Amino acid sequence: MKSSLKILYEKKIFPELFNKFKYENIHEVPKLVKITINRGIGEAAQNIKAIDRSIEEFTYITGQKPIITKSKKSIAGFKIRDNIPIGLKVTLRRDKMYDFLNKLINLSLPRIRDFRGISSKQFDGRGNYNLGLKEQIIFPEIEYDQIDKIRGLDINIITTAKTDKEGLILLQGFGMPFKL
Repeated sequence: MKSSLKILYEKKIFPELFNKFKYENIHEVPKLVKITINRGIGEAAQNIKAIDRSIEEFTYITGQKPIITKSKKSIAGFKIRDNIPIGLKVTLRRDKMYDFLNKLINLSLPRIRDFRGISSKQFDGRGNYNLGLKEQIIFPEIEYDQIDKIRGLDINIITTAKTDKEGLILLQGFGMPFKL
């Protein structure tokens, strides 16, 4: 079964982009490639339960088990030794990607306190969008009573857009609430 955002892309956003930018080939039209979600957990060096709790939260939020990222070298100032867990990451593609984006746009972002839209200046120059969230409790799967600490996470939306303007129009088509 296709996601509602994928159907929206095929029926409305794709033709709109094709006509607006006057592409010669249908393969030039921007589309979503993947969404990566990651979190650095600095306290994991001293508290292994922080990693376990974050794995649980990421699994609830994304529906997919995260990969644990490990340190590449020792840094005494941060109390980090070589090859210890310091973060998590998840890469979503296809239907899970569209489902997560739908949940982010329609359920999670409106739950942010004093929400007036997200910045349209967080594009990377190549049409990819980066969003940092300060707290995980905006996701409906996370119950406030069940968390041990408020932690943020980073969301990267990777597209095939060549410019930020193309990426912006693509994400606006999906309903991303930008403040312009």
